[in-house]
Amino acid sequence: MDVLPASLLTNLSLQLGQFPSGLEDAVEAINNPINGFAWGWPTVILIAGTGILLMVGLGFMPLLRIPYGVRMLLRNPTSSSEGEISPFQALMTSMAATIGTGNIAGVAVAIAMGGPGAVFWMWLIAIFGIATKYAEALLAVHFREVDPLGNHVGGPMYYIRNGLGPNWAWLGGFFALFGMLAGFGIGNGVQSFEVSSALATIGIPRLLTGVVLGVLVFGVIIGGIKRIAQAASAIVPLMSLFYVIACLVIILSNISEVPAAFSTIFSNAFTGEAAASGTLTQVILMGFKRGIFSNEAGLGSAPIAHAAANTNDPVRQGTIAMLGTFIDTLVICTMTALVIITTGAYQSGESGSDLSIAAFNSGLAGSGWVVTAGLVVFALTTVLGWGFYSERCTEYLFGVQAILPFRLAWVAVVVIGAVAGNRGVVWDVADTLNGLMAIPNLIALVLLSGTVFRLSKNYRFEEG
Repeated sequence: MDVLPASLLTNLSLQLGQFPSGLEDAVEAINNPINGFAWGWPTVILIAGTGILLMVGLGFMPLLRIPYGVRMLLRNPTSSSEGEISPFQALMTSMAATIGTGNIAGVAVAIAMGGPGAVFWMWLIAIFGIATKYAEALLAVHFREVDPLGNHVGGPMYYIRNGLGPNWAWLGGFFALFGMLAGFGIGNGVQSFEVSSALATIGIPRLLTGVVLGVLVFGVIIGGIKRIAQAASAIVPLMSLFYVIACLVIILSNISEVPAAFSTIFSNAFTGEAAASGTLTQVILMGFKRGIFSNEAGLGSAPIAHAAANTNDPVRQGTIAMLGTFIDTLVICTMTALVIITTGAYQSGESGSDLSIAAFNSGLAGSGWVVTAGLVVFALTTVLGWGFYSERCTEYLFGVQAILPFRLAWVAVVVIGAVAGNRGVVWDVADTLNGLMAIPNLIALVLLSGTVFRLSKNYRFEEG
């Protein structure tokens, strides 16, 4: 009796997942030229340049103060601090949004399209992204407001309006618009799609995956930032540790291949021979894109979470925020990359989550379920974190009365994303929205860099 419903769900998933004739081509025709600018070299160079400007202007302080950030993360907020969630919960909420398919499927896409050398460029953009994330969180806390519901709200739209003045409010509005829309791509549809793709390999219908995810997401986001932060703080540390340990087991079982893996990464970083297009620009661009996708430094998303932190110290919260980029890309993404390269799975022709699963199974027979489990849990937390980001952007544009309609629409897209059609179209549209979101934020970071430098220079870091 239970075969029929499963069969019906599978057929319905396939039917819903097929774009109407010509629609996929139409989406690509509209998206491709926009993508070429919004998520091509112009924006990638702007993100990299902003990170370099901030890192050099700060005298490389973010790299030197990583241990300080760890100490501040473990310190309890003072009773006089204002905010809805603890600094630790703010970091976990931001990491819930960043640790997702970008760390598993995104790394695999980078290697499949750009070759192992793309990993080097992921590392490089992440190093300078540490300074970008620091500046974003600092400005978010410094220029935050309290909304009609009594919640502390902040992020690029607020530090643009309050930091640059009313004449720049239009730029903040553009960020909020693109942030609201980008969330439905990077933080929702892409996540749901990759989860349903992974579970479909073990026979679970895509539609069923979407419905279950939708119910879980609704149960959390209806409780607002406090419930999201509680869920993130419980899930993210445990799942991250479990995934890293699982990766280490595979890597240690192939320990003799690790030196060759690093050698391949560094040698391929400056050639195009392993890239799908055979060009060096493909290697660099794929590494930068997927690195930015994984840690979101420069997109302006994470500071929205850090603005809700229970703190009165913008610099301290900035040093906590920058830990997210370090952990996300330089630790977790590196683990995924080493599994894929040391097992030789990157030469299999697979991409996305399929490549990651193949790598685990190759390294240790039957261990592909770790990737599937990681995708499901990380994607769920990403949808939760990005649900908060997009909700804050929606509130900025339309007021607090738009919160409930937004949450209902968010859950609906979780289900729709699970049965979406082409992986390439899904990722390309998400990339475009990322770029459109990043541009206003990057302009603001450059224009407000003097404020970042001044607050940082005048800050007395506690030693010991």
